Amino acid sequence: VLSKHVASNSSSADASASVGPRPSREEARAAVRTLIQWAGDDPDREGLLETPDRVIRSYEEFYSGYSQDPVGILKKTFEETNGYDEMVVLKDVEISSHCEHHMAPIIGRVHIGYLPDKGVVGISKLARIVNIYARRLQIQEKMTAQIADALDEVIHPRGVGVVIEAAHHCMTTRGIQKQGVMMVTSRMLASKDVTVATEDAVPTGLSGFLYNKWYVDELYDRVVVRPLKAVSRFSWRVIDAGII
Repeated sequence: VLSKHVASNSSSADASASVGPRPSREEARAAVRTLIQWAGDDPDREGLLETPDRVIRSYEEFYSGYSQDPVGILKKTFEETNGYDEMVVLKDVEISSHCEHHMAPIIGRVHIGYLPDKGVVGISKLARIVNIYARRLQIQEKMTAQIADALDEVIHPRGVGVVIEAAHHCMTTRGIQKQGVMMVTSRMLASKDVTVATEDAVPTGLSGFLYNKWYVDELYDRVVVRPLKAVSRFSWRVIDAGII
């Protein structure tokens, strides 16, 4: 039985979405030839003869996430942690995705953090689920939610946060053509037993903690100027961002 996160027959964001039979390789090749002609070039000239096949192979890489299930990847956890119960952070995970509106590249970084409950997951698995959701036609907001929800539903942490910062070529290379623009999205989830307070005594809940303490690199001056904090069962401990 496929999990709801597998998009072979439906979108993980919309279970009611219906996908018809997959076109044959030859049909896909013909479609690329048509687009080349529509663009104003000759698909039979030497430089473009193999382009349809190359495009098909690249699509197999770009959109390989539709046939993969992050649930299966996340099921393997490790409980021998000597009681470790503080933040686990994986930052600066590079992503390359494509927007579902123009099929233009989305290039950026993902930062993932979670508070373990009974076990931890291998860090390579976190990077893999990022790839699975990135290698689909996406909008950044949906991808952010999908990554966080998968972690929350499968490994059942006390809290999880996902932040994505990315440049969208649909607005940097076409349309309004604004360079150097980064879009930032976040999703924060916390179980009911998790309550935290920032040094400013602002919001309670994991969301305030992660959203205000996350960035330590390029967004350091633009978003926050504070180090990451880790949650302890008994007290706050300030962590030097340089060691994470």
